[in-house]
Amino acid sequence: MNLFIKNGKNYLFPFILITSLFALWGFANDITNPMVAAFKNILLMDNTKSALVQTAFYGGYCIMAIPAALFIRKFNYKNGILTGLALYAIGCFLFIPAGNAMAFWAFLIAYFVMTCGLSFLETTSNPYILALGPDTNATQRLNFAQAFNPMGSITGMMVASQVILKKLEANDQHALNLLQEKNAALAAGIDVTKPYAEEVRQALLNVDSSALTIIRETDLNIVSGPYLVLGLVVLMFFLLFFFTRLPRITVSKDKAYSLKQTIGILFKNKQYLWSVVAQTFYVGVQIMIWTFIIQYADKELGMPKSVAQNYNIAAMAIFVTSRFICTFLLKYFKPSSLLTVLAVGGGLFTLCAIVLPNAQYIDGMYFGAYWGLFSIVAVSACMSLMFPTIYGIALKGMGDEAKLASSGLILAIGGGSVMPWLQGVLIDNGTWFGNAISSIRVSFLLPLICFVIIAAYALYVDKLKDEK
Repeated sequence: MNLFIKNGKNYLFPFILITSLFALWGFANDITNPMVAAFKNILLMDNTKSALVQTAFYGGYCIMAIPAALFIRKFNYKNGILTGLALYAIGCFLFIPAGNAMAFWAFLIAYFVMTCGLSFLETTSNPYILALGPDTNATQRLNFAQAFNPMGSITGMMVASQVILKKLEANDQHALNLLQEKNAALAAGIDVTKPYAEEVRQALLNVDSSALTIIRETDLNIVSGPYLVLGLVVLMFFLLFFFTRLPRITVSKDKAYSLKQTIGILFKNKQYLWSVVAQTFYVGVQIMIWTFIIQYADKELGMPKSVAQNYNIAAMAIFVTSRFICTFLLKYFKPSSLLTVLAVGGGLFTLCAIVLPNAQYIDGMYFGAYWGLFSIVAVSACMSLMFPTIYGIALKGMGDEAKLASSGLILAIGGGSVMPWLQGVLIDNGTWFGNAISSIRVSFLLPLICFVIIAAYALYVDKLKDEK
């Protein structure tokens, strides 16, 4: 119970309430990752353009982080949470007109507005959790709260798999049936025993564009439906927080700084600045791993997207388990030491995904093990500790300036808006090294570089005398 008692006050109830938000934005993050593959299929885009889903999604985090920090600095944590929930709900509801318009740009706007709300929530909730108890175990408390984030993520992944991707695959089959009825599948060079959805839809577009338009309209309604339900759930949370009294976290006057002083302090804090850099690369690697595992399984193994998403779900289950284990281990190891080990492990697993073989598809059957795919799944065990640990190291010992400092770490989530797009560019750039290795495998060099940078950061922090 000491984890939640500070100055004689018990903060367990507000801790539970704020922690529920971690699951709420985890759901949004991980129902969205598979939508990169979904929009690529529905609208026949390349990987570069479809990855703009992540650019819009994490761009909202990037742009709104500092305004959110200034807002909660002027007002309070509760108002920040309410603003975040309001924007989150509005963004979800925008999916309905976007689906009706059948316009990709409209979906990007909806994602952007939604994550402007998520930026408010994360900028508010993370430092609030750090403040709801003793400073000595703040990092452990944040890791514990973050452990509930993947529970929302798993739910989002399952909804994406069972409610969205499976229904989209049924429409893929319908498109193939229409193509076969028109005796156009063979002419288009499509192997009906293992067709790729994009190839089928492109062939149908050439043969009967109006039929594909009807299928697309159904597809986009399938995508929009879960977001409407999510918007209603978020609205309920808004009402819950509106009518709940939350404790005000105050800072003594001798520790309170002006905005200019706070900015000066932060820019002189090398540990904080390097933490922002590390967080940028961590968020980038997390989104790349969880976004392109579907494309990896599709292109390397010919695996249906809904089946590939099950590997994403397995990765998240490993992530959750590892988060609780690592939170326990923080009682015995320095956060930076554990972070170093996990960053090295993540890099090694990513390298394995690049070089290890996968099962071969021969005469309608797979032979061998999915070693490369298994390696991508295993990366999640190493990522589990990273976000809250970097966050906790960065804000350790800060008082009121943590409100603004938090925005820099949420701004770092902008790494998720750029790096998936860069990986999409690598995938679309064809084969590499004389066709010896596929572009999807080569693209995972970007996550590997990210882990190297995180490991270097962890080693740097580990050498600092005051880091515990």
